[in-house]
Amino acid sequence: MSFTVLIPARLASTRLPRKPLADIEGLPMVVRVAQRAALSAAQAVVVAADDAQIVAACESHGVRAVLTRVDHATGSDRLAQACDLLALSDDALVVNVQGDEPLISPSMIDACASLLRERAECVMSTVAHEIDDPEEFRSPNVVKVVCDGQGRALYFSRSPIPCWRDAPGPLALPSPAPLRHVGLYAYRAGFLRRYPQLPASPLEAQESLEQLRVLWHGEQIAVHVSPERPGPGVDTPQDLERVRALVRAGA
Repeated sequence: MSFTVLIPARLASTRLPRKPLADIEGLPMVVRVAQRAALSAAQAVVVAADDAQIVAACESHGVRAVLTRVDHATGSDRLAQACDLLALSDDALVVNVQGDEPLISPSMIDACASLLRERAECVMSTVAHEIDDPEEFRSPNVVKVVCDGQGRALYFSRSPIPCWRDAPGPLALPSPAPLRHVGLYAYRAGFLRRYPQLPASPLEAQESLEQLRVLWHGEQIAVHVSPERPGPGVDTPQDLERVRALVRAGA
């Protein structure tokens, strides 16, 4: 299986300034993400950066990086430009690994890419895992996904979906288990190039979830349900300290 991992990285961050360059046990976070991604079956791992400082940090640690525009509205827009900079063919498979996931699972990356290769009717694939914590199910910070009978996304939401109308209590979870969406995506490069031309949808603005633009325009997203939970991502200083501790412990 042949695919390229692209890692979008923005220097500006409101909750954690200069996040891609945050030190994690001697390495910038974006470098740790790239090193984890390199343990997958990807033929190449490339950081798509918006600042020359990120490019320099990557190259000093042997990680390939390209410099993209600073004005991209979404990570998908940034990756579309990276596809052009790398001259990827329209049928090339691209996996989007977020630049704040230094503990990303290499096997999860492989599963996401493999699923899209198998599902020609889908323009994207992504990953989910079962929720077993009622608080997680109800948290708006946890994105949920519901699927059809063929494992394709019907909807993504920050609300608890599916809604169990006759739940016996506030801590009850639906059966089968609801699914937490993992922000890992595979695309064909041709669709990535087309994505920025699709008009934004009102749903993506309301939920603050850019993948809803894809469903709004009638395209299909295949969902791999993983038996493993993803490692914690980094959004805040507290998250960063948690990941540093896990890396020190050998995660």
